[in-house]
Amino acid sequence: MPQSLDALVKRRIAVLTDYQNTAYAQQYADLVDKARKAESALNVGNKFSMAVAKYAFKLMAYKDEYEVARLYTNGDFTAKLKQQFEGDFSLKFNLAPPVFSKKDGQGHLIKAQYGSWVWQAFKLLAKLKGLRGTALDIFGRTEERKAERALIVEYTALMEKLAAGLNADNLEQAIALASLPEKIRGYGHVKEKAMQAYHLEKAALLNPVKTTTVIKEVTRAA
Repeated sequence: MPQSLDALVKRRIAVLTDYQNTAYAQQYADLVDKARKAESALNVGNKFSMAVAKYAFKLMAYKDEYEVARLYTNGDFTAKLKQQFEGDFSLKFNLAPPVFSKKDGQGHLIKAQYGSWVWQAFKLLAKLKGLRGTALDIFGRTEERKAERALIVEYTALMEKLAAGLNADNLEQAIALASLPEKIRGYGHVKEKAMQAYHLEKAALLNPVKTTTVIKEVTRAA
């Protein structure tokens, strides 16, 4: 169901607090507030601030190993299992941890099956979410995790810049730029390609003339 901007932001602040901590959630709230104030001054609705609220959250709540572990062990997953199954049952997980998994000939991670012992590992890992992004974060050293964190910084800086100079002439461009993370989906090589497409589309929106010239030159060379 459609949500008001206030309801959306309130819910996502709560999620990001659970995801990391209060300070992390406050970074999100501050960014949305800047977008909201800039747009309110123009009296043109809230499409820009709504886009920032949706997609800053999408980037900040990326599904790393700590978050996957937290979502499995926060009680919701267990409750759903008990609704569907009775008696004793065991769990098996198909996972492709970047740090441990083998790769195929194309360099893509290969999933492997793990037994129910992973459940205990998940419980421990969920408690270690405070390591996320620190020097002790072994999972954060992969290229995918580095790219995800870099994108958050980049997106935040761009939204702050857009909010600072928002006007009636660049509003539609700002909304389009704020909404670009919608297309970033998947994991591993799928997400990598989506992020590459994101950067190309962002460049096209920021400098359409230059981007068109580059595309023509690449096409001519091919």
